[in-house]
Amino acid sequence: MRDLLSDLGPEPSDADPVRRAQIQMKRPQAKRFYTTVDVRKDQDGVSVLLDGKPIKTPGKNVLRLPTVEAAELVAAEWRAQGELIDPGTMPATRLANTAIDAVAAQADVVFQDIVRYSANDLLFYRAETPQELVERQAELWDPVVDWAASSHGARFILAAGIIHQEQPEAAIAAFAKALRRYDTPFELAGLHVITALTGSALLALAFAEGYLSLQEIWALAHLDEDWTDEHWGIDTEAQSRRAKRYEDLDAAARIFQAARSSR
Repeated sequence: MRDLLSDLGPEPSDADPVRRAQIQMKRPQAKRFYTTVDVRKDQDGVSVLLDGKPIKTPGKNVLRLPTVEAAELVAAEWRAQGELIDPGTMPATRLANTAIDAVAAQADVVFQDIVRYSANDLLFYRAETPQELVERQAELWDPVVDWAASSHGARFILAAGIIHQEQPEAAIAAFAKALRRYDTPFELAGLHVITALTGSALLALAFAEGYLSLQEIWALAHLDEDWTDEHWGIDTEAQSRRAKRYEDLDAAARIFQAARSSR
């Protein structure tokens, strides 16, 4: 039997390890070739089995997850496939591939990328007008910035407009210290996705530490967009794209939490 899943993705084609693993999933849909989906735990982790055979990642590694809970998230996606295997409906599997093929080999690259987000975080750049939006940003974003300062000593500087604001090295270092709690491949992969989809490393950390729920960080990340919708009407295509991104966000959050369940 061929390596399961290995022909669903092309060879690595991007210098960025996370982007490379994501690209590997983008090939024409393959026909479903299995009947049963199970999980198996051993001393190395938990594998997902198709007809008793372990799935392989596009990088030809065994798709092995750190907990039964995480493996079940992946297994559920494989059980849900129809006649064709559609990677677009398998965000947990894509994230697991990313964690195994990319993050595990270059964890510090991914870690530093999240830290870089913290130096240019969405929450630091505020509108200058209209006043209603200025006040809403202050009301809803300030508590998160204040939490980072009080909980972790990460005291960032806010800016009005889009002019780049250099952040104190001490604040970035304090954020990095807090992020070090989550330096396993699956945790970092999940937080990287959450950071990228929200545009905010602070929101990702706030979720990781239970300060905010997933729904709360998603709403805060779209504060400006929601304000625009209120005043100018809803863009249905944008809303559809947003819903799709939330599916990826939700999968990343579930994998992150499942990976931490063993700690």
